[in-house]
Amino acid sequence: MEEIYDVAIIGAGPTGLFAAFYAGMRDLKTIVIEALERPGGQLTALYPEKYIYDVGGFPAVLARDLVQELWKQCSQFGAVFRFNEPVQMMTQVEPGHNVLTTPDGEYQAKSVVIAAGVGAFEPNKLTKTPGAVEFEGKGVHYVVRDKEAFTGQRVLVVGGGDTAVDWALELQNWARSVTLIHRFDHFEAHERSVLALSDSRVHVLTQHELAAIEGDGRVEEATIFHNVTEAEHTLRVDDVLICIGFRANMGPITEWDVDKTKRNIVVNPAMETNLPGVFAAGDITFPEGAPKMNLIANGFGQATIAVNMAAKFIHPKVRVFPGHSSQKKGMQYAPQPVGDA
Repeated sequence: MEEIYDVAIIGAGPTGLFAAFYAGMRDLKTIVIEALERPGGQLTALYPEKYIYDVGGFPAVLARDLVQELWKQCSQFGAVFRFNEPVQMMTQVEPGHNVLTTPDGEYQAKSVVIAAGVGAFEPNKLTKTPGAVEFEGKGVHYVVRDKEAFTGQRVLVVGGGDTAVDWALELQNWARSVTLIHRFDHFEAHERSVLALSDSRVHVLTQHELAAIEGDGRVEEATIFHNVTEAEHTLRVDDVLICIGFRANMGPITEWDVDKTKRNIVVNPAMETNLPGVFAAGDITFPEGAPKMNLIANGFGQATIAVNMAAKFIHPKVRVFPGHSSQKKGMQYAPQPVGDA
């Protein structure tokens, strides 16, 4: 007989991982299906080495460390995780019977929580700049996976948003030198970060663009130009970090029967979609009657509501409110009582 889960969570980013934790707290038989090869979503794929400052209880936490702690938290209840399996179709046979189709098979669940983040995403790349494609992985980077790899290097950062400015500021602590170029005369990054540039040792060049990257088997120099005067000059560099945003789209979700806007799934305050027993949480949502905030903290709250509403949907007699976690017995990471031997 084919296994039927209480809840299927689509996406193993921070919202999906926290949803899996709460599903465990409600003793729901859970499967988490993720398109990427490991948990974490954007945190793992795009900025594992960046610090996050707005997660409760952490004055500062590396994205990869936050993912590790979320993984520990959610995996203690025995949820099934399926990685490298994008959900291509979600079909509701009837309320309480949903079929999720991936390249590897089908999964059945009584309820579904869609926590797919911004959907399918990948960094924008400079495909027409000479040398950018040739040297990708050989000094050209779109994601920082290990900032210590930049120790003692001459680094050129390209971009003007939060990611570019934040990495320029962070890598100055590791690199021999950091140059930041941006095509406009102003930055789109957070005001505090932009002000920090003026007190840093980052060499900032506005109204400059990348013309070419050259080297012998690996990046050795980059040619940049002033886009007003068209004056060119060459920088000796070891690494080029390109931070010009990423492309995101809803992918197969556009074909599903949930109500949606151009980029989001419409939910009510209970995180319910138009399909009974199908919920959504996190960046993928468009919450009716509430401001949209693509924040991890907001995703945690939405995941909590979605899973507890799913528990109520599956078991109509239970309360939506799960009780306080401090009353939960047998938690894996609970401190052991100290007493007489």
